[in-house]
Amino acid sequence: MNPTNDLKTWQQRAQAQTELLLERFLPSEGEIPHTLHEAMRYAALDGGKRLRPMLVLAASELGEAVHEAVEQAMAAIEMIHVYSLVHDDMPAMDNDSLRRGKPTCHVQYDEATALLVGDALQTQAFDVLGRPTELPATRQLAMLSVLAKAGGSAGMAGGQAIDLANVGKQMVQADLEQMHSLKTGALIRAAVLLGATACPDLSDAELAVLDAYAAKLGLAFQVIDDVLDCEADTATLGKTAGKDADNDKPTYVRLMGLEAARSYAHKLVAEAVALLEPFGDKALRLRQLAGFAVARKY
Repeated sequence: MNPTNDLKTWQQRAQAQTELLLERFLPSEGEIPHTLHEAMRYAALDGGKRLRPMLVLAASELGEAVHEAVEQAMAAIEMIHVYSLVHDDMPAMDNDSLRRGKPTCHVQYDEATALLVGDALQTQAFDVLGRPTELPATRQLAMLSVLAKAGGSAGMAGGQAIDLANVGKQMVQADLEQMHSLKTGALIRAAVLLGATACPDLSDAELAVLDAYAAKLGLAFQVIDDVLDCEADTATLGKTAGKDADNDKPTYVRLMGLEAARSYAHKLVAEAVALLEPFGDKALRLRQLAGFAVARKY
């Protein structure tokens, strides 16, 4: 196989790059307050698929990207993602004790520390993304806006609120999709848009096409998450398996059944990939990551 087309090798490089960027942009444990900074690094480093930074990097391959802007976006989006996981795992939310194969932040430290870790990671993300680069100021401001909206009440936080409000309730497909387009999809869409916006030569029309791709991918990713929650074990997932069923949460498997949910995810990915046709070979990694999203076992 041509090494340049080997997704696994590319993913490993992207994961290693993300780890180095987080190491660089996170506060040192030697800085006061020591415990908070230690806990931030505990939550963010050494674990995770790093899908969102990968999407930033893959989208940046579509144009003439500003390298520093891409790196800052990769770190920032992962900080937002990790903050959401830290808060999501807390007793007031999903109450989980395992994340990425190790004790969750509030278990390793305490609930107050975990709350502050999430707060600090969120603000650190914007500090990193706002640092000067050679990208035109209007593009960098657009990137900040993309990330802010994706994490707020019209994005990830709003989706989580809808999720919590519907525990034990039946949801029709349209409502379930609206919830997950916010809870999971918003940050995936932001990742693609951040990478593409870091390319000054990509037009607004091209960004809109990429946003449509990412919206379908984000939904497919959540559908497969629901499937894996039923099928995979805790050791494979790196988090507690079966939590959605135990908590009586609305899921695609509950709504459609296992096989129908899996088929729906594949349909969404096929539609997402079809949207990338105008970008030709430059969109190779985005195509491959879409396939990875539904083929993954964890």
